[in-house]
Amino acid sequence: MITTPSIHRTLLPLSWLYGLGVKVRNLLFTWEVYKEESFPIPVICLGNLTVGGTGKTPHTEYLIRLLRHYDTAILSRGYGRETKGFVLASPTTTAKQIGDEPYQIYQKFPFTTVAVQEKRTEGINRLMEEHHPQVILLDDAYQHRYVKAGLNILLTDYNRLMTRDHLLPAGRLREPLSGKDRAHVIIITKCPVLTANELQELRQEIKPGSNQHLFFSQIYYGEPQAIFQAKPFTWRDISSHTPILLIAGIANPAPLLKQIQQYSRQVKLMEFRDHHTFTSQELENIQETLKGMGPQALLFTTEKDAARLKDMPLSQELQSRMYQIPIQVQITSDQQEDFDKLIINFVEHFYPVCKEQK
Repeated sequence: MITTPSIHRTLLPLSWLYGLGVKVRNLLFTWEVYKEESFPIPVICLGNLTVGGTGKTPHTEYLIRLLRHYDTAILSRGYGRETKGFVLASPTTTAKQIGDEPYQIYQKFPFTTVAVQEKRTEGINRLMEEHHPQVILLDDAYQHRYVKAGLNILLTDYNRLMTRDHLLPAGRLREPLSGKDRAHVIIITKCPVLTANELQELRQEIKPGSNQHLFFSQIYYGEPQAIFQAKPFTWRDISSHTPILLIAGIANPAPLLKQIQQYSRQVKLMEFRDHHTFTSQELENIQETLKGMGPQALLFTTEKDAARLKDMPLSQELQSRMYQIPIQVQITSDQQEDFDKLIINFVEHFYPVCKEQK
């Protein structure tokens, strides 16, 4: 059941001022006072209108798998990194250098070129000059309008639809709802199993334009993976009495918490802000909490948190009980073929050389 996001009504005047500023900025792009730059290769942008939590990274990974026959590069701002400018991921790169999400992607897809750069146009030009990718995926760049992407994919969380939200700071919208008109593809993410009537109601609420495609996606979790030297473990090994400490520094840990609670009734959540950098004191608190839950307690965390925790001085006790929970997305089965074909056709039509080299 979809809920209406909470709105901080006392902040609405600030939201109106914020919205005015964003509208003026967008108009300056429309009037070509600010210039958008196009590129001679397929550029696919994934983003959202809201602040965090729509599933951009697993959707980016979906596209990487789909485009595995192409030389694909990922370009991100690298939120939370301690560096500036253009940084290319390498086997020795850390999450502190490129950010947790690009690091996560590079660790899972080492054959893919992953780079970070605040100024995306400069990043794209440098990738083309030095690495010659066939396709570039822009992660979280929907508001970065200096790049004119060939395909804009806009994500909105089923549990917090953009149509029911409000502008910052009263709500979580980065720009007015009219911004969705720039999208070529809209995906409602994190959907449960939906009936035909529910799908139709969502379509009516989103109101995609005649030139827009609306898709629905679901998330699912893989088996727990040992991050260090913890023994192999599966969901079936968990009983209802297995104590589990969940460490989550993501925008919305509720779906993961719900997944774990399907197996254990003894789950404790320690929640941190998105992209949180853990301190030594927090690591000590985590260890003490885990110790207090008993010798059989397990420590679960997200892939994104694991990317940051790998760089931390963790005790042997924590390492021996720590697992990350991988996440993937799936376009609903009746739409998957159409979605995949749309992406592939875009690449082949926009840059026919890709088709010849595939």
